[in-house]
Amino acid sequence: MSVLRYGAWSVRLRPRAALVCALCVLVALAVGVLTIGTGDFPVPPADVLRTLAGQGAPADAFIVNELRLPRVVTALLAGGALGLAGAVFQSVVRNPLGSPDVLGFTQGATTGALVVVVTGGGSLALAMGAVTGGIVTGVLVYALAWRQGVHGHRLVLVGIGVAAILTGVNGYLLTKGQLMDAARAVLWMTGSLDGRGWPEAVPLLLVMAVLVPVVLLGCGRGLRMMEMGDDAAAGLGVRVERVRLVLLAAAVLLASFAAAAAGPVAFVALTAPQLARRLTRAPGPNLLPSLFTGAALMVAADWAAQSVLPGRQLPVGVVTGVLGGGYLVWLLATERKAGRI
Repeated sequence: MSVLRYGAWSVRLRPRAALVCALCVLVALAVGVLTIGTGDFPVPPADVLRTLAGQGAPADAFIVNELRLPRVVTALLAGGALGLAGAVFQSVVRNPLGSPDVLGFTQGATTGALVVVVTGGGSLALAMGAVTGGIVTGVLVYALAWRQGVHGHRLVLVGIGVAAILTGVNGYLLTKGQLMDAARAVLWMTGSLDGRGWPEAVPLLLVMAVLVPVVLLGCGRGLRMMEMGDDAAAGLGVRVERVRLVLLAAAVLLASFAAAAAGPVAFVALTAPQLARRLTRAPGPNLLPSLFTGAALMVAADWAAQSVLPGRQLPVGVVTGVLGGGYLVWLLATERKAGRI
């Protein structure tokens, strides 16, 4: 490990973690090019790159830039947001099962979206409902878990309880919607990138441009200190509750806007940080590797969803659910064998 210093700023550089980040970026970009070329009108990778460079044919330019590129960008951003949010949650609660799926924030975003569906709102209102539902759920979980501070074990228990309640509420809301609206809501709940355009990608990009520096630069050091325990972190000058509140707020916003853009895609936030930790073999929250791993996972799952069944596209949430569910079973078995659960 080496330390880079510039004035009052210092950055710890782990060669293996940097290599993992670089490889994830390359994989994400390569699979993104393949995904752009996949569809009813196939475009060879060379033509995709030529079109992205502004030298493609007019037909290729329309297909690549207007129809398929926004979908890939949305996948990359949503995967990165979920990966970073999952890393924050798992570090704050000090539990490998900590993620928006388990703690109820994904269910809250779904509740907000379903309320919009039942009241007959459009796509923009649905996205706003998802963000609002995620934020309200975050405030509720934090308030219920507060008792002279918020601790990981209590936050997990409260989150699981809130998630169970919201799952029942979501089932009820589905029965109250019109048949076509309910079908649209079920597709959104599965997690789908079909038809995603720049209106979905741009808000998520703007949110990440603000929140990613806050998490990485503003709270990254505090989060690493908090992994040693609240007392040790406080002794090193970290304002524990303030840092925890900022991190949780940022993670909830990242997960909520990702759900608004791509639906509540399952297990990416749970799986990406764990894969990043195993790939880097480095202690700590592994925030940046988790972000890039999440982006690579999401775009790879989207490519698989379009390619696994010829002539038919699967929702990306189906692929992540199958893979992530298998990973969760393996993780639980590993934790049980180690005597941690």
